[in-house]
Amino acid sequence: MKNKSMNKILALGVVAAMTAGMLAGCGSSASTTDGAAAGTEAASNSAASNGEVPTLVWWTIGGTPADDFDQAVSQISDYAEEKIGVRIDVKIAGWADYETKMNNIINTGEYFDLMFVNNTNYTKFVNLNALENITDLVQTETPDLYNFIPTDLWEGAKIHGNVYAVPTYKDSSLTQFWMLDDAYVQKYNIDVDSIKDYATLNDALQTIKEGEGKSKYPMQLAQGSTFNGFFNNYDGLASGLQPIGVKYDDASRKVVCTLEQDDIMDGLNWLHKWYQDGIINPDANVVTDGGKGSIFGSAQGWPAAATTWAFNAGIEKYDLTQVFGPLYTTETIQGSMNAISANSKYKTEALKVLQLMNTDSKFRDMCAYGTEGNYMEYAEDGTVQKLRDDWNWPSYTQGTFFILSTQADGDPDAWNQVKEQNESAVSSTCLGFALDVTNIQNEIANCNTVWDKYKNDLLTGASDPATAVPACIEELKAAGLDTVIEEAQKQVDEFFAN
Repeated sequence: MKNKSMNKILALGVVAAMTAGMLAGCGSSASTTDGAAAGTEAASNSAASNGEVPTLVWWTIGGTPADDFDQAVSQISDYAEEKIGVRIDVKIAGWADYETKMNNIINTGEYFDLMFVNNTNYTKFVNLNALENITDLVQTETPDLYNFIPTDLWEGAKIHGNVYAVPTYKDSSLTQFWMLDDAYVQKYNIDVDSIKDYATLNDALQTIKEGEGKSKYPMQLAQGSTFNGFFNNYDGLASGLQPIGVKYDDASRKVVCTLEQDDIMDGLNWLHKWYQDGIINPDANVVTDGGKGSIFGSAQGWPAAATTWAFNAGIEKYDLTQVFGPLYTTETIQGSMNAISANSKYKTEALKVLQLMNTDSKFRDMCAYGTEGNYMEYAEDGTVQKLRDDWNWPSYTQGTFFILSTQADGDPDAWNQVKEQNESAVSSTCLGFALDVTNIQNEIANCNTVWDKYKNDLLTGASDPATAVPACIEELKAAGLDTVIEEAQKQVDEFFAN
C-alpha cells in the first residue's frame, strides 16, 4: 500500500506546489526573499543580548485552561530560563474561537512571538507578511532543531521556497478511529471491530441509547467539536474551504462541491437521525464545550492514543476501531506547525524555545502533560502517570512525539505505531498540490462566511440536510463557489500535467 515514491513527492512535489502555486500574496516577492536576512538582523538586536530575560508570548489552541495553568507555565518557564534564558507566556484560544482569534491577532497587529498555525491559516498568514522567514535562521541559530526534523518536513513547510514555521515531527499521515466506552461495550456485548461505517455504528449507538434511556446522549458534540473527520474522503487542496475537494482516490482529480456528493449527504443524514433520536446532545450546535464522558468519540491518531483520549474524556477505557487511512495529503503534512511573528523582538529566542521543545525530554514532558507533582508524576520506569485531566495545552501542537515519555498505563510501542502508520500510508492523488488563492481570496472568504453559518448545525445533526444543504449550496454559489471550483480545477490540471 505504501507509495514508494513518497519521499520524492514530499521533497519535490509539495515544494513545487507551494513554490509555484503561492508566489503571489499581500506582500511583494522581494520582501519574502529578503525575510531571512531581516530576521537575522532583528534577532541580533534582541533584548536578550543586553541581559534581560525575555518572556515570549505564545498563542495556541486548546481547551479552557485550569485555574492554576499560568502557575504551571511559570514553573515550565523556570526550567526554560535555566536552560536557554527565556520565559514563555502561553495563551490558549478555545477550540471554537481559535480561527477567529488568530485572524484578529494578525489583522490588528497584536504582538506575539510564537503562534501555532496549521493548514487552515499558514499560507494566508505568510502572504500577509505576518510570519518570519526562518529559512537561514533555523540553520545558523538552532542547528540541533534543524538537524532533528527530517528534510521532508522542512520541504513540506516551504512557501515561496522559504520556511516560515517549524513543523511538528509526529504523525504526518491521517488515520481515523472511532471509539466506544468499554464499560458500555461490555454491558451490551458490542463487537467494536465490526463497526466500520455509519450503519454499523448506528446499530451500536441505538443499542446503547435504548438501554440507557432518554437522559443519556451517547455522542456529545459541540461547536468546534463537531463530528471529527467528517470530510476525510476529500483532499481539501489546502484551500481552507471544506465545501470543495477532490476524492482522495480519484485518478481524474475532479474538483467538486463536497456537499453535493452522495457520501457526504449520507453522513449528514445519519447525523441528523442521531440528533433526532437523542443520540447526540440537543444543545450540540450552540454549546462550545461538549463536556466529558462521551460514550462515543472520533479522533485522528494511532492506537496507543486511546489512553489519552479516554483520560481527557473522563473515561476509564475506550475500545477503538480504525475506519479510515492512513492517508497522506498536503494538508496532513502541514497540520501542525509553530511560526514566529515577523514583528517579534525575540526571533532567535523563539527558535531556541522550539529547539528545546524538540530536543529536551523533560521540557517536552512538562509542556505535554503538565508540571510534575501537580498534573503528572514519573513512575520508576520513567513513564508518566497523569494526576489530573485538565491540562489543556494539546501535545500535538507543541513539538515532536519521539522524545515524549509514554504514559504508565499506555502502550510503550506508541511512537513505533506512529512511524508504522506514516510508512504504510497511501497518498492522495493530489498529494503535493496546494491551491494558490491569490485570484480567489474574496470568493473563498465569502464562501467561508456562508459555511460558518451552516456548519455547526449540519455537523452536529441539528439541521435537516434535505433543506439546509440546498440552502447552503445556493448561498455558496452566490458567494462565488463555482468560481473557486473552476480556478481550483484549472490549477490542479496544470500542476499534474507537468
